[in-house]
Amino acid sequence: MISKGINIDPAEGKLGVVIPGMGAVTSTFIAGVLAIRKGLAKPIGSLTQMGTIRLGKRTDNRIPMIKDFLPLAELEDIVFGGWDIFSDDMYTASVKAGVLEKTLLDQIRPEMEAIKPWAAAFDKAYVKKLDGTHVKKGANKMELAEQVMEDIRNFQKVNNLKRTVMVWIGSTEIFLKPSAVHATLESFEKGMRDNDPGIAPSMIYAYAALKLGVPYANGAPNLTVDVPALLELAKKNNVPICGKDFKTGQTLMKTILAPGLKARMLGLNGWFSTNILGNRDGEVLDDPESFKTKEESKLSVLEHILQPQLYPELYSNYSHLVRINYYPPRGDAKEGWDNIDLFGWLGYPMQIKVDFLCRDSILAAPLVLDLVILLDLAQRCGMGGIQEWLSFYFKSPMVAEGLYPEHDLFIQLIKLKNTMRHLKGEEMITHLGLEYYD
Repeated sequence: MISKGINIDPAEGKLGVVIPGMGAVTSTFIAGVLAIRKGLAKPIGSLTQMGTIRLGKRTDNRIPMIKDFLPLAELEDIVFGGWDIFSDDMYTASVKAGVLEKTLLDQIRPEMEAIKPWAAAFDKAYVKKLDGTHVKKGANKMELAEQVMEDIRNFQKVNNLKRTVMVWIGSTEIFLKPSAVHATLESFEKGMRDNDPGIAPSMIYAYAALKLGVPYANGAPNLTVDVPALLELAKKNNVPICGKDFKTGQTLMKTILAPGLKARMLGLNGWFSTNILGNRDGEVLDDPESFKTKEESKLSVLEHILQPQLYPELYSNYSHLVRINYYPPRGDAKEGWDNIDLFGWLGYPMQIKVDFLCRDSILAAPLVLDLVILLDLAQRCGMGGIQEWLSFYFKSPMVAEGLYPEHDLFIQLIKLKNTMRHLKGEEMITHLGLEYYD
């Protein structure tokens, strides 16, 4: 199937990136982009920068780089800003995070020191393990949202920005369920003025972004933009949104391994996952209410991939447990252990053991870059609302009401690349291949 493609506005001028939460992930992301600009490093892990896309038949040998195929923003045109509860500039924040070597950071120190966070809209009730002094004050949550919007407007004016994207990289908030305050935009705005406890800080940022027509990605498992009120606002202003919770370490492995087990019709008795990490994220998740939010995100993956309702003999009675332990000596160097009890032919048991010694911020940074660039592309294509084609990047992808989310990493990649082909009027790739044998 070949589409006509769609009109894509050119990526003119500077692209602003505004980020709530300027700690380890954000400082690693910014440092990486600055280092890549200077030729000090390569954008490893970024599909938009290092990936290719096949066009047409295999025999056509048309395999351009994605960044050459699509009119994407250039790394040189990205400008950084954001909010944090600590006032550390990006160089100081990066040194404290301990992710990157100081020898690299010192080569981009002036640029990193020039990026200082704005005071954050923060409420300790939603992230109980953190406490900061670099915070905004307002009579109600609507006033805080207006202050956030003013920060964005000033940032756009000072940097002469034509386009802006927001990515939430703040901490995991306490577990919230949708309630009456989230039902409509009208009820939500009233709740903002009334300081309704159902409206968390991440929702304040999302509201501010959508009001200004700024695309929004949720990198945490928080209930945020995935409520009817903010979906209504995104649709009203035709703003792209996506989330939630970056697919980085252990869940990335699950979305690689589980599709393989299912493809071979191997049964599952149990999947036990535990993690140790010592960064700020680990400290926040040491609180049971924040862990509950993360747990919901992690647990949903296997259920959707394995589809036990379709394969009850293989997947109806497995045990799935997830643990996260705060262990300060590890810092950002997380270790995820998985024990998988499976069974095969005639019911004979087998096991898989996975020990993934990963770095959260190193895995997350290229995802942030891709999301910034692809959300900007979506905005220039006029694609408002939920961007399901960006599910590839998330643990809990947003989908239209009534749909189940697609978690299989490989199906997500096909969806992502076929959307790219569609935008440029290229043929969808089905991998059928029968035409080679006619």
